[in-house]
Amino acid sequence: MTERFVVTIDQGTTSTRCIVFDSRGRLVSLAQHEHKQYFPRPGWVEHDAAEIWRNVERLAPEALRRAGITASQVAALGIANQRETTVLWERDTGLPVGHAIVWQDTRTDGLVRSLSLTEGADQVEHDSALPMATYFSGPRVRWLLDHHPELSERAEHGEILFGTMETWLIWKLTGGLHVTDVTNASRTMLLDIHTLDWSPAALAFFGIPRAMLPEVRPSVGVFGTAVAAFPGVRIGAALGDQQAALFGQTCFAPGEAKCTYGTGSFLLLNTGAELVRSTHGLLTTVAYQMQGQPAAYALEGSIAITGSLVQWFRDQLELIASAPEIETLARTVADNGGCYIVPAFSGLYAPYWRSEARGVIVGLTSYITKGHLARAVLEATAWQTREVVDAMNADSGLDLTTLRVDGGMTADNLLMQFIADVLDVPVVRPLAIETVSLGAAYAAGLAVGYWPDLEGLRQNWHRAAQWLPTMDPAIRTAEYGNWRRAVERTFDWTRPA
Repeated sequence: MTERFVVTIDQGTTSTRCIVFDSRGRLVSLAQHEHKQYFPRPGWVEHDAAEIWRNVERLAPEALRRAGITASQVAALGIANQRETTVLWERDTGLPVGHAIVWQDTRTDGLVRSLSLTEGADQVEHDSALPMATYFSGPRVRWLLDHHPELSERAEHGEILFGTMETWLIWKLTGGLHVTDVTNASRTMLLDIHTLDWSPAALAFFGIPRAMLPEVRPSVGVFGTAVAAFPGVRIGAALGDQQAALFGQTCFAPGEAKCTYGTGSFLLLNTGAELVRSTHGLLTTVAYQMQGQPAAYALEGSIAITGSLVQWFRDQLELIASAPEIETLARTVADNGGCYIVPAFSGLYAPYWRSEARGVIVGLTSYITKGHLARAVLEATAWQTREVVDAMNADSGLDLTTLRVDGGMTADNLLMQFIADVLDVPVVRPLAIETVSLGAAYAAGLAVGYWPDLEGLRQNWHRAAQWLPTMDPAIRTAEYGNWRRAVERTFDWTRPA
């Protein structure tokens, strides 16, 4: 009998990857390609959706070739994607209308401030369970329609379509299927998180035509069959990348949590069928939905800048030649020398939601070396994690006892140890660190019967590494106080025009 596999398209902020997994959840092959980042103005971040699709077409056969298989041996295709990134394209031609606006982009800051004072904002925030913020897709669609008035009438007639990245990729893969899943839809501010369909109140508030929106579907279930890139393969799942990581970490029970450390970092706590509204600056989101079943919800803490701070240290300051070198440089000093870096490049996300904030470096003296700066870069990720965990503990009424971690930054042992120290809980990394891709693969495989059930997936999870806290409690308390004072320096840096 011919062995079969599951493939994931992992469409991330800086690159796209195609990964082949076997029935035990083991990575068989990987093909990856970066795409260009566009920064046309301060605070603006864009991608070329057409370039990303070309990369998928190029990566698909490469991933299969490296695995030594053909598309006929692929049981299902799953998609994990950067969330909130906004794409508009023409229905007739399938061509994007300008660049995609990336989730990190803050151009809608003024619009969001205005909308937050507009009648109906409270209803939108209640229906979506999201705060009015630049982070989400809905305000970006409104901004695009405002700044390109010729698109509005075409959007009314469904000639201009909107989607996040999984919608765009499914459209291209299937030759014209316009759908999204509940996890990505729940990040737009346009979805009623209770009914799991587009909110009429939100569409009216933002002035967004329903005709341009995709059909909302469960995350786990057959969306359609690919005619391009992986011809003949069923698309069995689509999830936003952080929900995919929760799935890949097999956090299927309420109270289980994970944090993915990538360009940004995202901590999700499964709350099950209960929709928990945060009072401490977290987001309520859909964790996943299996076809024919109720949705599972999650609390999420979103940190905008973590891995991208290391990239900035490498590319803009040129203090290291490669990202892994930051750990070596940071180990040249015993501590941060009193220096703290708060990377509010795109404002502050959870738990503050201060879009006007901007990054600061504080505590500089002539004693500070690039080693201290490198350590401050890594510590910024740990302290931001601590703030989110504190908020999550307060919202859930539970105290986190273990943090499961994944993503590229988990290869940095100094960082992982520091996170364990500042949280005062064990930090655990699984054997399979590609949990975003694995989660999408698991979901797609479940949809077509490749894997029988969730419990079977739990058997694939194995611990690879663990870090235990060793920091003196008095030092932890003092350093956290210094961090919080540094964060306060970022507030109110930009002013309304």
